Amino acid sequence: MVDKKISSELIYRSTDTVVILSIVLLASIYSNSYNLVGYLAAGLGASLIFGLVGRFTDIYTSWSGRPFFRDEIMRLIVTWLTTFFALVFVIFVSKTSDQFSRMVLVSWLVLTPVLLILNRYLLRSMLAKLKRLGIHNYNIAIMGVTESGLKFAKSIQNQPESGLQIAGFYSTDNNIQELETPSHYEKIGGLDQMIEDARIGTWDQIYLAFPSEEKTFSKKIIEQLSDTATPIRLIPDNFTTSLMHSKYLEIADTPVLCIYDAPLSNQNAVIKRIEDVLIGFTLLLMLLPLMLVIAAAVKISSPGPVLFKQMRHGLKGKPFMVWKFRTMTVCENEGAIKQATRNDLRVTKVGNFLRKTSLDELPQFINVLQGHMSIVGPRPHALSHNEEYSTLIPGYMMRHLVKPGITGWAQVNGWRGETDTLYKMQKRVECDMEYIRSWSLWFDIRIILATAFKTLFDKNAY
Repeated sequence: MVDKKISSELIYRSTDTVVILSIVLLASIYSNSYNLVGYLAAGLGASLIFGLVGRFTDIYTSWSGRPFFRDEIMRLIVTWLTTFFALVFVIFVSKTSDQFSRMVLVSWLVLTPVLLILNRYLLRSMLAKLKRLGIHNYNIAIMGVTESGLKFAKSIQNQPESGLQIAGFYSTDNNIQELETPSHYEKIGGLDQMIEDARIGTWDQIYLAFPSEEKTFSKKIIEQLSDTATPIRLIPDNFTTSLMHSKYLEIADTPVLCIYDAPLSNQNAVIKRIEDVLIGFTLLLMLLPLMLVIAAAVKISSPGPVLFKQMRHGLKGKPFMVWKFRTMTVCENEGAIKQATRNDLRVTKVGNFLRKTSLDELPQFINVLQGHMSIVGPRPHALSHNEEYSTLIPGYMMRHLVKPGITGWAQVNGWRGETDTLYKMQKRVECDMEYIRSWSLWFDIRIILATAFKTLFDKNAY
């Protein structure tokens, strides 16, 4: 099993190195000052840095089930940009920049991520095809014909490229209420058979699917499996899954799980604030001329103020005034607020364009610099909507454990625009909670990049 993991990572690392070296050497041939030794040294250095940075961006961990276009491409681009600018910094500090052609460096910067992405796509397609044919797979067994066990099996069946092949199910031989084993899965045996198979290494992995309330039985099984050579993994039920997202603390020598808690430590909160100030200030300066043009267009196109200001809930539920360019003929701020709908007569012609391109949100960079909002976070909803949905969706107000954002994980996943059904708001909240649980600086960068590529012309914006 280790050999399979090592071989896949070795393939990726080797081909990445070949791509990085090949491009810089080929580009250097066409430069006026051909310097083989210098470019070779730069290529090897870039390959080394790329591999080290890749450890932090997880481009060499298992890709099974990871979205390629929404996830891995972003990781590859960020890894290469970090590598390139780190190398440029080294060249600048060592005062060797005169040995390199600018044309070569620019060509290297632009072409490398394109070929890295193409190379990774082809490798993923090839390995996925081999896995669908049963080559290079892990043979696994599941103990417990439970809801979580069957759900896991169905997910594996729907994603053959995951590299897992299910041999069958073991029965628990206990009072656990089990479901009927699907006809396309083999009934391998009971508890004793599973213990014996684990000891002799019949399967590459064995997965345990027990309800969380079966603590005594689970502990007994885990103890019996402690002297086996087979990797044993636990499939959590719904309750355990929710706890897995909780933070772990140790207070007075006592382990504590934070079920509902502020997701950002003081250190991470400072990092996120620095991110907001740097990106917010830079973008505000760059977009200021465009904002002046938009302000003039709004003022000329219809009577009323240029900016639309509305009270929203911010961090820890504290109210603040959010700013947007006015896109409607009305400025609702109190009472029951009607969301914009498709072909809404209240939306002006200029407002229609601004909403479709999300340009109406640009004044919110001022909210970011004020400290009321972040670049990335759950979108702030109108006060009346908060009151309505907080009674309909469990955990809805948990969204306010972080600052609201100009863009968010829900928006890049398509859950933006009008929430005319409860289901749409539930999906938006699910994405918001996933973002809060999984926050990292890298996660924010992914969302910002995805927003630039996707949501500017989102079909759900109107």
